[in-house]
Amino acid sequence: MTPQTPARIAESHQERLGLPWWAWPAGLLVGAIIATELSLGVPGMSGWLPYAVLLPLSVLLLVPLGRLRVEVRDGEFRVDDARLPLGVITDVVALDAAGKREALGVGAHPYAFVVQRPWIGTAVQVLLDDPADPTPFWVISTRRPVELATTLVALSRRERAGQDS
Repeated sequence: MTPQTPARIAESHQERLGLPWWAWPAGLLVGAIIATELSLGVPGMSGWLPYAVLLPLSVLLLVPLGRLRVEVRDGEFRVDDARLPLGVITDVVALDAAGKREALGVGAHPYAFVVQRPWIGTAVQVLLDDPADPTPFWVISTRRPVELATTLVALSRRERAGQDS
């Protein structure tokens, strides 16, 4: 993680982990190939019916993959439906592609909370200190790992300082 001056620390972070542009044509191509196979393989079926069903279905399957939100606001770190109070965060590490691969590899902790998107190479590892929860850390994909890590560290330190006093 790179050090930031206090003036550059954001009070919140918000990003949407959308699909890359090439996933949409690739998804439609897969739907078209399956529709072609069905129209050629099932005698007596109208030629247009598999296309009318499978092309919209392929789009409907891709839409939820691009709707994941990662945000820090209202004293919480939110990843889709999961919420983590900032007071239990002890440290945050910004991971490049190699660090993400190592954090999610063979030596990964089985209780870790992981939300990763394979088309996003970078991530953050959020280390936790919560006696009521066995989860040791979160690994979350993000396109701006340094910015997210800096925001989480600053806000969690502020939250912990407010709890101690």
